[in-house]
Amino acid sequence: MSTLALRPVQLAMELAERQRDLVATSLAMAVQNQQAAQAQMQQLEAYARETEAKWMQRAQVAASPELMQHHYQFMAKLEQAITFQVRVIDNHTGRVMQVRLGLIEVEQRLARFKHILAMRQAEITLVHNRREQRQMDELASRMGHQRRRPLDAEESQWQSN
Repeated sequence: MSTLALRPVQLAMELAERQRDLVATSLAMAVQNQQAAQAQMQQLEAYARETEAKWMQRAQVAASPELMQHHYQFMAKLEQAITFQVRVIDNHTGRVMQVRLGLIEVEQRLARFKHILAMRQAEITLVHNRREQRQMDELASRMGHQRRRPLDAEESQWQSN
């Protein structure tokens, strides 16, 4: 197995990294949108409290039936806006959770590719090391035979004398 065999896994890993980066960016935007919706909700609630406090001060001095009706209608519209904003926040929260799950999936896929790549690299290294060891063993064997030939020749000379 050569390093060329690793290329498909490396390409898949690069694609998974790009997907992870895109999903992470999408998550950051979703969180930012959720926080903006929550900030808007806080502003609406603060405005409702201020308006109610001002109304209480004015109502103590003088309040006509028309002014009271206008105030109650305005507060009802403000409550509708707050209720709507709660739904907006819930939608953003759902989106954040959905994108977080997508990010987890992409990160798990990336981790699997990294594991596969590491396993294949280890396999290539093992094959390479075995090949080197076999070559070293063959070289040592040949060198041993070459050393024995002169000794065998000397030994036959001694025996013939």
